[in-house]
Amino acid sequence: MHDPHKSFDRLNRSIIACRQCPRLIAHCRKTAREKRAAYRNDTSFGRPVPNFGDPNGRVLIVGLAPAAHGANRTGRMFTGDRSGDFLFAALHRTGFASQPTATSADDGLTLSDVLITAACHCAPPANKPTRGELANCANWLSQTFDLMSRLRVVLCLGGIAFDAMLRYYQARDWIDQRAPYRFGHGAAYTFDTGPMLLGAYHPSQQNTFTGRLTEPMLDDVLRQARLAASRRRR
Repeated sequence: MHDPHKSFDRLNRSIIACRQCPRLIAHCRKTAREKRAAYRNDTSFGRPVPNFGDPNGRVLIVGLAPAAHGANRTGRMFTGDRSGDFLFAALHRTGFASQPTATSADDGLTLSDVLITAACHCAPPANKPTRGELANCANWLSQTFDLMSRLRVVLCLGGIAFDAMLRYYQARDWIDQRAPYRFGHGAAYTFDTGPMLLGAYHPSQQNTFTGRLTEPMLDDVLRQARLAASRRRR
């Protein structure tokens, strides 16, 4: 009998071992060495960051890339930075996360019915992966999709993640063109084949500190994802 958790572990080991993008690997290692004072005594991860969450989940959250001093340091998606603090608090309020905080990879946090991945698994310089680097990571995205047999809804955090998903949907012939689908907070699209696609502003400090993204706004989209996942069949 197929065990998705074993497949999930194998996929994550392959992601961590990936060395397809020398520029990104060099940046991950450099950033890991240049620790901020608060983390001087911590061991930094400094490698491609694997997926995190429930492989049996019906919702997939797609971010842009690991933060240089967040997930690149801790080795777990959205863990150890302000964006993650905002996201996991919302996931806890909406029933997806076991606790509202995410400080390290061994803090006991678990996710239910949701998996978190990224368009790019390495922390990129200036938080901007190249088109080629995103294309290299598309293989991990494809394997993640294939692993999640119950997947119903994909929630994209930010416009770059949304665009990466449109390219992926087009590559799998789920859509013919990308142009009709526009990113926006709460934007929702359904298809004859392929999971529903949702957009949400990224929980970056630039968005949360300015009020562009508020707690109720993110909670509403997560509840929308849960409701849609309970209704849709893939």
